[in-house]
Amino acid sequence: MNQITHENFHIETDVLIIGSGIAGLSLALKLAINHKVTVLSKSAINEGSTSYAQGGIAGVLDPFDSIEAHVNDTLTAGAGLCDPKAVAVVATHAGETIQELIQLGVPFSKEQNQNAQNSEFPFHLTKEGGHSHRRVIHAADHTGKSVADTLIKTVKHHPNIQILPEHISIDLILHPKSKECMGAYVLNKLESQVYSIKAQFTVLATGGASKAYLYTSNPDTSTGDGIAMAWRAGCRITNMEFNQFHPTCLYHPRDRSFLISEAVRGEGGILRLPNGYAFMQDYDKRADLAPRDIVARAIDQEMKKHGIDCVYLDISHKDPDYVKNHFPTIYKRCLAVGIDITNETIPVVPAAHYTCGGIHTNLDAKTDITRLYAIGETAYTGLHGANRLASNSLAEGLVFAKIAQCSIEKAFAQNKPFDQSFQPKPWDTSRITDAKEKILVSHDWDELRRVMWDYVGIVRTDKRLKRALQRIRNLQKEIYEYYCQHTLTSDLLELRNLAMVAELMILSAQKRKESRGLHYNLDYPKLSKRAKPTILDPKKLFKAPKPCKKTRH
Repeated sequence: MNQITHENFHIETDVLIIGSGIAGLSLALKLAINHKVTVLSKSAINEGSTSYAQGGIAGVLDPFDSIEAHVNDTLTAGAGLCDPKAVAVVATHAGETIQELIQLGVPFSKEQNQNAQNSEFPFHLTKEGGHSHRRVIHAADHTGKSVADTLIKTVKHHPNIQILPEHISIDLILHPKSKECMGAYVLNKLESQVYSIKAQFTVLATGGASKAYLYTSNPDTSTGDGIAMAWRAGCRITNMEFNQFHPTCLYHPRDRSFLISEAVRGEGGILRLPNGYAFMQDYDKRADLAPRDIVARAIDQEMKKHGIDCVYLDISHKDPDYVKNHFPTIYKRCLAVGIDITNETIPVVPAAHYTCGGIHTNLDAKTDITRLYAIGETAYTGLHGANRLASNSLAEGLVFAKIAQCSIEKAFAQNKPFDQSFQPKPWDTSRITDAKEKILVSHDWDELRRVMWDYVGIVRTDKRLKRALQRIRNLQKEIYEYYCQHTLTSDLLELRNLAMVAELMILSAQKRKESRGLHYNLDYPKLSKRAKPTILDPKKLFKAPKPCKKTRH
């Protein structure tokens, strides 16, 4: 590993990557060939959303498929809001980045057909909702974990990569004159000590913000940290009203956040009411293979119409061995709570799953701030539009990691001036105290997520959004006052970020006077004639709070 200095709680590195998912780790491996890289992980290095991704990675790998078809499927799912250039870039380059993972040793599932085993491409491809072809490569139903494990193993053995687990970012460091990004302040959670990390380039790869909702398929790390930090620093944020709700999360008192992969419906799973009726045929000609926004709204409507707590996903008509081989993780997880999916239906409900908006970037992964990049779920590239096509997220992370690498390498080669003499101010902890009670943090955390679930969920109204904004802003005042007065903790930093991102979601939803994709407002049920992204500019909207009375830095 590369050596970094810890003098006066200060670290210096060439590139700081905040986040250890598929985007961050892929970029780290590419840049580490020529540069010293520091990877920040707010928890254990394998605890990001990548490890929880079950379905797979979309890419044109079948000779009977085409890039044009992948582009068209993505544009259709995105409901008119995708950036065609971004879609073309990902569809064109996804296949080659998948080949890089194969070379790294990711154990993708092989085609069981013996004749196919001898072909040049022996891997099994599945078809998921919204796709017109089989183009999703997977490692059984634990693709994300298999990819993450492979990347982590490779990163750990690279001499130019320093991994800092259990370090959560606080805020970006901007040069006082040029306003370039110079790194970030971070909290070492194990030592309760704040460090400044100075870097020539900083990359936000912090994932999404689905933890803003009461029910989510995401791990606890999905608190919108990168989006909130970028907004506070001056970056535009785009399309935050589009939060994808995965239609099928396990509904069980002993396991409420486990995702039942899109691939189950892709391989023939049928959504049913308690009486067995297959209701998706009433909502879309594609039935159970309709895009996620349509399926999630259909389930939500059926639950409200019939007063039921869940619907049921049925794969029991398939051969038991087929089910066990294709979905071993889901089979074992459901069996652990007493559900045998080979002969029983799976109770499911929608849950917040993926943030389609994020930090506004160009097609070089650059943000509005010089020397600051954003990739993966935390970034808005224009790929997803108003709704993400299944399994495009991991592909986007891989492709834009490669794009960011090329852009950063080009900047290094141009030898653009970097103020080596600049030193961040030390973090001031002399006038803060340890909190005597932590009830405010836990209470505000619960209230925020419930407000978002009740008022900014799958179906919205202007009245609900207005009420949500009032409550979230009241929470922000409490949180900021607490932040100024007390010792930093991971929970406090995440709550601060989540409250800010929740406000951005609501403001974005209020600006969209139509229903499109993942955003459905009963007051504006029709599509606008012109589709355009919702761009929030901090220069126009963000009012920085008054400086903490007990100054931090």
